[in-house]
Order: sequence, then structure tokens, then C-alpha cells
Amino acid sequence: MGNAAICCDILLAILLPPLGVCFRHGCCSVEFLICLLLTILGYIPGIIYAIYVIVVVNRDRYRDEDEYWRPINA
Repeated sequence: MGNAAICCDILLAILLPPLGVCFRHGCCSVEFLICLLLTILGYIPGIIYAIYVIVVVNRDRYRDEDEYWRPINA
């Protein structure tokens, strides 16, 4: 993703934190569910977590590794 896409995701994360995370990581990801919960509990924690997830967490790095997608019990 380019810098313009990241900037758009950050702007969406400021307005609606779960929406920015959804565009970056998907609607059924753990990151989205945590962001949704934090936004329900408080708007500011949702924004902080959304910006952190958008800027720092890189899901594409784990796409080729089995560790990221492996079930917990396996």
C-alpha cells in the first residue's frame, strides 16, 4: 500500500476507528474486533488503537507464514 492509502485509512480511523481498521485488515480480523470493542468503551482508545494498527501492524508480512494463520489448539 502506498502512503496515500495509509493517510486515508488514518483519516477514517480518526472519524470512525473501526472503519479504518476494516479497510486495512478486514472486517473479521482480530484487529477489527478489538478496535470495535475499544471504540464502544471509549472513542479515544479506539482512535489510538486504530492508528497503531494501521501504522505499525503489517498483516502482509505474516501472510506467507503458517504461524499467523494456524489455529491456537494446533
